Amino acid sequence: MPAIPSFKIAIAALGVSALGFIAVPNTPRYLPQAEMARWVGSLPKTLEKVGVFLDHSPTAIATWVEGTGLTAVQLHGQESPDDCHQLAALLPGIHRIKALRIRHLQDLDKAAAYVGCVETLLLDAHHPHRAGGTGQTLNWPALAQGSLPLPWILAGGLNPDNIQQALLQVQPQGIDLSSGVEAKPGDKDLGKVRRLLQHIRAQGWEIAPSLPL
Repeated sequence: MPAIPSFKIAIAALGVSALGFIAVPNTPRYLPQAEMARWVGSLPKTLEKVGVFLDHSPTAIATWVEGTGLTAVQLHGQESPDDCHQLAALLPGIHRIKALRIRHLQDLDKAAAYVGCVETLLLDAHHPHRAGGTGQTLNWPALAQGSLPLPWILAGGLNPDNIQQALLQVQPQGIDLSSGVEAKPGDKDLGKVRRLLQHIRAQGWEIAPSLPL
């Protein structure tokens, strides 16, 4: 049986507010349900544990959450507002995050449909074939011209070298890190994570104790 990866515990100790766990088969960062449950159970109770799903049914997501102890779900596919309402009924108290892949500023208009059925949005760069973890960044100056009706998290290729530039141009309520702090897909580089967090703190930005509501 594989050991609980120490890097997850080490990253939690750096002061992050949440850790993500990928429930999408045939992707480099995928974790089977039983293994995910072991990872989640090894982490501090105060840390948000976010399951990332892609076009799973609401009942399938509920099964994962109930079997693993996840405290939040990130919906990274074509999930409809109705799907999100169903999740709210199935999983009361579980934080719901809807990811939107942004290609043009007009894509922000999709956000209005999710008011009342999710607590938070996540904005990621559009890719024609991949749903996330691509390393591509958003057009931050263009994004700064838009507005959103819900708290939101910035994703898309954030790394120690560009995080300050990103946060000088847009003001999200959180950031999502993946490929930009990895040595290879699924293998986080603690040095990169530590350096990125140092840049954030040096600019006076705070790391919140939980995901935005």
